[in-house]
Amino acid sequence: MRVVSIGNSFSQDAQRYINQIAKNYNERVDVINLYIGGCSLNTHYKNLVEDNQAYQLQFNGVSTDVMVSIRQVLESCPDVITLQQASKYSVDYKSYIPYLTELYNYAKKTCPNAKIFLHETWAYQDGSIKLEELNYSSFNDMFKDVKKAYKKAFKAFEFDGLLPSGSVMQTAIKLGLEHSHNDGLHASLGAGRYMLGLTWLKVLTGIDISKDKFNDFDEPVSKQERKIITKAINKIVK
Repeated sequence: MRVVSIGNSFSQDAQRYINQIAKNYNERVDVINLYIGGCSLNTHYKNLVEDNQAYQLQFNGVSTDVMVSIRQVLESCPDVITLQQASKYSVDYKSYIPYLTELYNYAKKTCPNAKIFLHETWAYQDGSIKLEELNYSSFNDMFKDVKKAYKKAFKAFEFDGLLPSGSVMQTAIKLGLEHSHNDGLHASLGAGRYMLGLTWLKVLTGIDISKDKFNDFDEPVSKQERKIITKAINKIVK
């Protein structure tokens, strides 16, 4: 399976461990991230129209020096394409349209056999400056609006599925996961990224992640964190 994300640093977080984890199940899942930090649907659309080679190609969780356009990568016919809004705009559905429409239609036309998934992103960490700048008092307050916007976007198009990263993260935090974020915005390099990778794998492949033993992390993940992560994913991804 080959997955292409028209995303940003949040899809970078999600993809970090996917390929490596899948190998433990004798599955090959290659993931490509079209990376521009903080990239919005608006900017993705502009880059698509202008065919800009503006994206750093990230392959299987590793950055490269290769710069590509959306057209170049989608013409390689991936099996799955993911779309998402930039985190700071994710609370407002009005910011999704018409850019999500154009990107979705282009992906459908260019890759008619590919499945298109919407990547539900997450809210900022309690106490973070960025959270305050958006006038939210907590992760949960912000995520209510994030989830509402993504739910509306999902219903507006014939997506093949939803990657519920935000819902899983919210659930894990409620279950006691303390180290969910890295810098107040992104997922933590160990538990956070591991949780997102497992979420994507379960949704995309149906793999039973309950007894996953992957352990090659950029920062340690404890047994208790694993327990919380597994419980959260299995609660959200049926």
